[in-house]
Amino acid sequence: SRGELSRGTVAFKMYLGVTPSVSCSNTAGNEFSLILDKNPLVDFVEELPAERASLCYCNLLCGVIRGALEMVQLAAEVTFLQDRLKGDAVTEIGITFLRKAEDRKHKRNK
Repeated sequence: SRGELSRGTVAFKMYLGVTPSVSCSNTAGNEFSLILDKNPLVDFVEELPAERASLCYCNLLCGVIRGALEMVQLAAEVTFLQDRLKGDAVTEIGITFLRKAEDRKHKRNK
């Protein structure tokens, strides 16, 4: 919902000093992307060595987001779609909820 997305963007501002824009990916409402024009975690990385080109340096963000969602019983797949360290214009994190919040509420009432 809009409230959760708003709290999420505030959390990014509090902890990383940037506010991501949110882009909804599908009509079902279970996928969206967080787009960071600036990623402070890459400020201290000059260039990845050729033998480490596949390293996703900021994958930490995906783990933090997934872990926070798990704390409120929301299972999600969180992946990098674009990475500034790989030459993309922005950092984009894709989030797909694996089950709806209504499913969780229904199971709890049984």
